[in-house]
Amino acid sequence: MASSVNQPLYTIEILRLAASIPHLGKLDEPHGRAVERSPTCGSTVSVDVRIDEEGRVAALGQEVEACAFGQASAALMGAKATGKSLEEVEEALAEFGAWLEGSRPDPGGWPGLDALSPARSRRGRHGAMLLPLKALLAAMRDAGATEAR
Repeated sequence: MASSVNQPLYTIEILRLAASIPHLGKLDEPHGRAVERSPTCGSTVSVDVRIDEEGRVAALGQEVEACAFGQASAALMGAKATGKSLEEVEEALAEFGAWLEGSRPDPGGWPGLDALSPARSRRGRHGAMLLPLKALLAAMRDAGATEAR
C-alpha cells in the first residue's frame, strides 16, 4: 500500500468514472428500492431494481450524492449490475470490503473496482465507495430477489 500514498488521489480514471454514472434516475414501478447513507461522510446512494424470473437484476436506477470516489464506485456498480444475482452482489461487496480493509490482495470479481485503489489508504473514503454495492444489495433484498419471481 505504500505506493498508493504517492499516487494522486483523484486520477483521470476516477474523474472519468465519476462523470459517467449509468442508469441515473428512479425506475417506474421498481420491485425493490433502497437508500444507503455513509455516516462517515454523508454520501447517499439510492437504488431501484427490477428483478427477473431468475432473481437477477433486470433493470436498475440510481441517484448518487457522493464524493468522486462514491460516484466512481456507482459508475462501476451500474455498468455491471444487470444480470447479477443476489449471491453475486453479496460476494462482490464482501470481496471489495476486504480489499479496502487490506485483508485481500485484489478487489474481487466485480470489474473495474481496482480503479479506486488511490483511495484505499484513505479510510474515510471507504464508506462512500461501498455504498453503491450496499444499496444494490438492499434493493435486491427489498425486491425479494432470493425467490424466483
